[in-house]
Amino acid sequence: MTPGILYIVSTPIGNLEDLTVRAARILGEVDAVLAEDTRRTSILLRHIGVSTPMVSLHQHNERAREMEVLSRLEGGASLALVSDAGTPLVSDPGERLVARVREAGYRVVPIPGPSAVMAALVASGLPAIPFAFLGFPPRKGRERTEFLARVRTAPETVVVFESPERTARLLSDLASEPGGAEREGAVARELTKLHEEVRSGTVGELAGYYEENPPRGEVTIVLAPAPESAADTGAVDDAAIRALGAALLGEGLAPSRVARDVARRLGVPRNRAYQLVQELGGSAGVPDADSPT
Repeated sequence: MTPGILYIVSTPIGNLEDLTVRAARILGEVDAVLAEDTRRTSILLRHIGVSTPMVSLHQHNERAREMEVLSRLEGGASLALVSDAGTPLVSDPGERLVARVREAGYRVVPIPGPSAVMAALVASGLPAIPFAFLGFPPRKGRERTEFLARVRTAPETVVVFESPERTARLLSDLASEPGGAEREGAVARELTKLHEEVRSGTVGELAGYYEENPPRGEVTIVLAPAPESAADTGAVDDAAIRALGAALLGEGLAPSRVARDVARRLGVPRNRAYQLVQELGGSAGVPDADSPT
């Protein structure tokens, strides 16, 4: 029996004409389509005139579907994995499943196509190489503080997704970082759709605009590389160190542990991190057993 194949099929991010001929053929030939949302995928399948059976696979049932998928592949079935839009696994379900399929020895075949990441990057007018895609920003806490520090010092162009409801807040947070307001950026929304817009400007200008004009639809944000002074690991400012340190201390971690984590995540000397963490209060001036020497 011929071993099964899992196809990773990229689908349109808006305009249905962007589906490749190869992708349409594969969707019509496979035994089943693993869809993040079967209702949305059914629209695409009707558009290309195929009636391939669909099986839901989303973030809440991905683990439960693993054995079913592996069993079907063992039986020689060919399956196509699609997300709601764009390239699967890019901030979408499927990463765990693909890893398991490969571990089991089955073939995984990518079917390239639309990607909001690449579309926004090439339309932004900002350097395309190198770039880093960081997905959706964390909403709060230590993870968000760490994310903002990562973006602020990024030596490459940065691409992120954000919901329209939180776009203005993210831009405002980035603008409030030292030197952040002057950094060049672009906000791409509704790519390939009727109301497509790519707006460029400084982060400060973009923050002000979207505060007054809340965006609608899918949003992708592109940020220029940080200035060399900020990208230099020694240029991480004290405010960023204290912010992350305070978040970690708030979780009850010892100052030495906080200093180690801050130094590792922000790329600063541990002694410098420890000094600033101690200044935050609480255990200030009282080194714990693992303090740096």
